Amino acid sequence: MSTPETPLPLHGLPAKSAAALDLLAGLKVLDLTTSIAGPYAGQLLADLGATVVKVEKPGTGDDARAWGPPFLHGESLWFMSVNRGKQSLTLDMAAPAGRQVLRQLVAECDVILLNLVARAQCKLGLDADVLMGLNPRLIHVSITGFGVGSSRADLPCYDLIAEGYSGVMDLTGEADAAPQKVGTPAADLLAGSDAAMAVLAALWRRQRNGKGCVIDVSMVESMSRFMAPRLMPYLGSGELSRRTGGRDSVVAIYQVFDAADAPMTLGLGNDAIWKRFWDAVGQPEVAVDPGFASNALRRARREDLVERIAALIGSRPRAHWLELLGAARVPCGPIQRLDELAQDPALHAAGFLYRIDGPDGPIPQVGLGIRFDGRTEGTALPPPKLGANTQEVLGQWLGCAAAQIERLRAQRIV
Repeated sequence: MSTPETPLPLHGLPAKSAAALDLLAGLKVLDLTTSIAGPYAGQLLADLGATVVKVEKPGTGDDARAWGPPFLHGESLWFMSVNRGKQSLTLDMAAPAGRQVLRQLVAECDVILLNLVARAQCKLGLDADVLMGLNPRLIHVSITGFGVGSSRADLPCYDLIAEGYSGVMDLTGEADAAPQKVGTPAADLLAGSDAAMAVLAALWRRQRNGKGCVIDVSMVESMSRFMAPRLMPYLGSGELSRRTGGRDSVVAIYQVFDAADAPMTLGLGNDAIWKRFWDAVGQPEVAVDPGFASNALRRARREDLVERIAALIGSRPRAHWLELLGAARVPCGPIQRLDELAQDPALHAAGFLYRIDGPDGPIPQVGLGIRFDGRTEGTALPPPKLGANTQEVLGQWLGCAAAQIERLRAQRIV
C-alpha cells in the first residue's frame, strides 16, 4: 500500500544525471505568478536554461502550495509539477519597502511574468508603463483569463472557466452526458506554453532593436485557438459540432473501439492506411470496395463501418490488435491509465520520467520532452521551498548585505 511519502509511481524512476540545458543561459526571469499557467511558463524557461526567480508572498507563497492532498515531503505535488528549476524569493509587494526591492530587481532582469489583472497591476505599480520605464529592455508578460486589454479584463478566471468559454467542454464527453472538463488543466498549460513561446520571439526581436516588449496572453484565447480545427469548420460551413464521445471526426474512422478485454484507439486517416488495415485483418476486399474509395464516401457510411469494425475488434484481445496493426503501420494504441503511463517503457527509455533529489528526499519529474542536439533538460534545482533563496537572490542581484536582508526580515518584507 502506497503512502503520501512513498507513492508507487516514484518507484523505479531513474535519477536525472544530464547537464542542464543552456540555451537561455544568462537570461534573468522574475516569476510573480501563482497557480499553474504562469508558473508553467516560468518552468519552461528554466528548463531551457534561464535563471528564474519565483517571487512569493511571505508566509503562504504561491496558492498552489496549498493544493492537496496529495503531498510529497509536505509539499503539494501540483505545485511541484510546474516549479522545478526555480529559486524562491519571498517579498511583500503590498508594502512600500517591498515594492522598492521589486523595482530594483526589475531593473536587473530581462523578463517579468505576471498573472494579475490590469487593475491589480496598476494598483501595485507593476503595469508595463511603470516597469518598462525602469527597464526599457524588459519583456513584460501578462497571463490572465481574458487579456489585460479585454472588455472582460478585470474578471477573475481559472482553467475551468477558460475551458467553458472556449467550447472545448461542450465538445468533450458523451452525447447524452453533461459537458466535461479536459482531464488536465489544458487552458493553463496552453497559455503557459504561449507565454514562453512569446518570450522567445520577443527576445529575438530585442536582439535586433534593443527594445523590450509587452506580451498579453489570454487563457480564453489560447484555449479558443486550440479549438480552431473545430471552430473553423463552423465559421466556414455553419455546421455545428456537439459532443459525441469522440465519434464525429472529419476522418471517417477515428475513435475508440472495445477489444475483447480493453478499449483501444484506431485512426484510419488516409486511403493507404485504410487499405493496410483491411489487408492486415484479412479482408482485402473491403479495401478495394469502390463504395469506400474516399474518406467522404466512408464518412457517408460511417455508422455501418463503425459497427463492422467494432465487431471485428471486439473478437480478440487488445494486445493482439496492437501487435498486428502495429506491424502493418496502422495508427492504433491503448488507452492508458496514469499508472500505466507512469510505467510506459518507451518514456522510461527516453528518460522522460525521472527523479531528482530535493532537500527532503526524491521528487518525481515529468520531462520537457524536447531535445536540442539530442539533449533535453537536466534539472539542477528541485521545486523550491518557500523563500529558500531570498538571501542568495538579494545578495547576488542587488548586492544587499546580510544585515540589510535581516532588517527586511524583521520588517516582514521578505
